[in-house]
Amino acid sequence: MLRVLPVVLSLALSVYCVIDCVRTDEHAVRGLPKLVWVFVVLLFPLAGSIAWLVAGRPQRPPGQRPLRPRGPDDDPDFLRKL
Repeated sequence: MLRVLPVVLSLALSVYCVIDCVRTDEHAVRGLPKLVWVFVVLLFPLAGSIAWLVAGRPQRPPGQRPLRPRGPDDDPDFLRKL
């Protein structure tokens, strides 16, 4: 069981990084073009994933929180229609 854990974690990290790279806007990617980042993560799963997280992923401005989906009760247009 413990021999399989590093492989599963590496695979999960690679899948997360590929999905994150594909969903990221082309102009926000740092370092290399988006397609090259996908190939780097697929060819070198652990090193490519770490490289994507450190050097390729877009940076958030300090102090900015990620956008959360708003519910219908937070939408002024929805509330006006009621």
